[in-house]
Amino acid sequence: MTIIAETERLLLREMTEHDAENAYNLNIDPEVLKFTGDEPFDSVDAAKEFLKAYKHYEQYGFGRWAVILKSTGEYLGWCGLKYTPELDEFDLGYRLSKKHWGQGYATEASIVALKLGFNQFNMKQIVGRVMQGNTASSNVLKKVGMTFLENREDDGEIEEIYRLAKNTFEAL
Repeated sequence: MTIIAETERLLLREMTEHDAENAYNLNIDPEVLKFTGDEPFDSVDAAKEFLKAYKHYEQYGFGRWAVILKSTGEYLGWCGLKYTPELDEFDLGYRLSKKHWGQGYATEASIVALKLGFNQFNMKQIVGRVMQGNTASSNVLKKVGMTFLENREDDGEIEEIYRLAKNTFEAL
C-alpha cells in the first residue's frame, strides 16, 4: 500500500481491493450516504470490484485515498481529489464513517489533500461540492479556506459549489 501523506493523527494511502469490506461498511450506512447521491454497495464483492476498477491513480496520479487513524490503524473512510474531465474541475471529496464525525478528521485530511493538489499536482484551483442541507460538510469546506461560488443542479439535487485557488490557499 502506498502512503500518500501523513498528518499528526492520520495517514492517507491509496485504496486497494483489500479495503473492500471497509468500503462496503462505510457505504451501507444511510446517514453516511444521505447527502452523496450514491447507492450502497450490494456486497463486499461489489465494493471489491469497484476498487479493482478504480483507475484514478493511474490516470491522474491522485485520487480518493483511504484515511487511516495512525494510533490504531483503523480505516476511517476516504478523502482526496478527483478530476472531472467534462467540467475540467479538480474536486475535493471526503466520506468518513459516522462514529468519526465531529472530531476534525475530515478537516485534517482535507488540508493535506489540498496541499498535495496545489503543491505536488500543481492544480490552480480546487472545488468542493456539497448537497444543499449538508451543513457539516459545508463547514469543513469553509474551515479549509474554500468560499461559496454558486449553486448547481445535479440529478435534481441542488449542490453548493465552493472553490479555493492556489494563491489564496498559500496565503492562509
